[in-house]
Amino acid sequence: MYKLLAGLGKYLKRQEITTDSMVFRMHNHFTTVLLFTCSLLITATQYVGNPISCIVQGLPTHAINTYCWITSTFTMPDAFNRQIGLEVAHPGVSNDFGDVHARKYYTYYQWVCFVLFFQATLCYVPKWLWSFWEGGLMQTLVMGMNHGMDTKENIAKKKGALMEYLLMHIRSHNTYVYRYFTCEILCLINIFGQLYLMNRFFDGEFFSYGLRVLQLSDTPQEERIDPMVYVFPRVTKCIFHKYGASGSIQQHDSLCILPLNIVNEKTYIFIWFWFFILALMFIIVVVYRATIIFAPKIRPRLLHLSTRLLPIETCQSISSKVDLGDWWILYILSSNMDSLLYKDFLMEFTKKMGNTISRPV
Repeated sequence: MYKLLAGLGKYLKRQEITTDSMVFRMHNHFTTVLLFTCSLLITATQYVGNPISCIVQGLPTHAINTYCWITSTFTMPDAFNRQIGLEVAHPGVSNDFGDVHARKYYTYYQWVCFVLFFQATLCYVPKWLWSFWEGGLMQTLVMGMNHGMDTKENIAKKKGALMEYLLMHIRSHNTYVYRYFTCEILCLINIFGQLYLMNRFFDGEFFSYGLRVLQLSDTPQEERIDPMVYVFPRVTKCIFHKYGASGSIQQHDSLCILPLNIVNEKTYIFIWFWFFILALMFIIVVVYRATIIFAPKIRPRLLHLSTRLLPIETCQSISSKVDLGDWWILYILSSNMDSLLYKDFLMEFTKKMGNTISRPV
């Protein structure tokens, strides 16, 4: 287990060359590692100790535990609001009086570890797609100039090669930037899609899960009903049938304790808050990207904010001479190159652009 968790840690290490935003990395790296870790922990919990422990008289305990785990257990929804100790023994546990349709069965706790693994895989898809599309272009363009520890001759050669590439491929990077923006939109779609699927997975209880937990803190202690027991009940019922000595069918009503749901409820309350925070951040990011596309006047200001060493006039000059794709390449270079090298490079690049544009054809 330790080796598996340590292997996931490498995805959280800082990258020398970054081609994406922090929110994009939070979705693709942190959320993926978080969901994989939760899946491993819940899987380990199922095999360390008993995920279910049922109380039944006259029958082998291990057989009943296995049967109730692989089939399902149930509660009575109308028993959650009754007084514990007087009307019911535990929240949701009461006599159904033969009304089989009033039972609420719980089968999803068996699938939580697999669902978390599937969610983690979906969160990594935009990162994989962007790595495939990006193809290491930024790593090639930087050429080690993110440190600036090199001889003047080598630095001059690298800057010359970078400038030659940008001039040769001017106005040909729009596909690059739109592919990246598409990956960010995919992240937003993935978050909302997973929220919808988790709500379906938990029988419509997930959307309001976190809000009900927050409201619990404002409720008086004597009136509190833990909302997490609706989604992850800790005590449930299970019916086991067997043949008696004369061949008649006997029904055994057992009370089952689900320790695994204590882990599940804490896991998903954190996931609820994290996913809604992440969705809010990505909505802001998508609006920000749309502003960059449809409001070109803010691009010089953003380029100036990325490196304060550059005069705003230089940023305005270069932004007016290139399109969105080239501007995005220059903007990403500002966070990957040494600040002094980047300033010198962009000043020279601005002059070269001016000479190229003003040169008669």
